[in-house]
Amino acid sequence: MPDSKNVYEDEWGEIIDRPSIGLVELRWFDTTAPMSKEQFQKWLSTFADQVASVRRQRVLVDATSFLVNPAFMDGPWRDVNIIPRYNAAGVRRFAFHMPAAMPMVGKPPAPEAPGQFPTGYFASRREALGWLMGD
Repeated sequence: MPDSKNVYEDEWGEIIDRPSIGLVELRWFDTTAPMSKEQFQKWLSTFADQVASVRRQRVLVDATSFLVNPAFMDGPWRDVNIIPRYNAAGVRRFAFHMPAAMPMVGKPPAPEAPGQFPTGYFASRREALGWLMGD
């Protein structure tokens, strides 16, 4: 996409702003396996900062190469420290591109409190983008 701009990148992933389609995207790298819980939480905070900065209504997280220890995914911490920032930034749809075997893939997108937007889990980028761009 010609107007896409890489707004942040490090060894763990990259954040891409796609203004022509009102989307901000996070692509996790397969180098995330050694991340600590603190590094993961710092990265989520960095991503929330970028979402707030670009103020796109659509968010896509490509987690197909995400290898962080699942024990580090602290839902209550995320609900308090990250989700309110997405709400304040005006996010309207949030999609995860996940490995097909993930349990949430294929379920209808729905709000996940305290998020004020529906979240969908998709086995393909095409499906995720189709839903994100839909009405």
